[in-house]
Amino acid sequence: MREILMDLLESSGQLTPETIVLRLLAGTVIAFFIFLSYAISHEGSIYSKKFNVSLMALTTVTTAVMIVIGNNIALSLGMVGALSIVRFRTAIKDSRDTVYIFWAIVVGICCGAGDFLVAGAGSAFTFLVLLVMGRIKNDDRLLLIIRASRVSEERLEALIFQYYAHKANLRVKNTTETTVELIYELGRRTVRRAGGRKAAGRKSITDAVYEIDGVEYCNLVTQNDEISS
Repeated sequence: MREILMDLLESSGQLTPETIVLRLLAGTVIAFFIFLSYAISHEGSIYSKKFNVSLMALTTVTTAVMIVIGNNIALSLGMVGALSIVRFRTAIKDSRDTVYIFWAIVVGICCGAGDFLVAGAGSAFTFLVLLVMGRIKNDDRLLLIIRASRVSEERLEALIFQYYAHKANLRVKNTTETTVELIYELGRRTVRRAGGRKAAGRKSITDAVYEIDGVEYCNLVTQNDEISS
């Protein structure tokens, strides 16, 4: 019984050099489409060329690993044990990056196992989804940042409530002994409505804020995927 188990664990399929090269080429070709999709769906400072190249390398490395352990139970168990003690601490700037990492690993697994149809069809559908939906951004939020002396804190809060009521969410309040910094999150529609009131003869929020004594600055910043909340 022991000999049978050892033979089963040590058994491995014989792959020809042509098969190995074919699987690596298939993984590399699909990795190029992953590279292209990432470059198209990301732009600005959020795009990282190094991370994009790493996705291609991750696909080919996963393919090579699957070729080695695909038909060998002993190596498979050893790889699981090795990966279980490795801790990866890669900072993810965009939630979509997780999708690309998972996509690269899945393609590597499929190509390493010889399932080219699954790798190609799955990648084609994923590519189309990310091509169409990948440029969607969370740019419907604005941050109103006001820094002033602490004696003006109550007047500022009352003014913000007067303009935006409960639709202005206080996200951060930084205080020192003499100053206060207020950061409000506003919807774009809320800001547009306040602008409409300005056209009707009402002062803008910036003009009203600077009429209060002790205000150092008042900034309105777009909060999107490139600015962490």
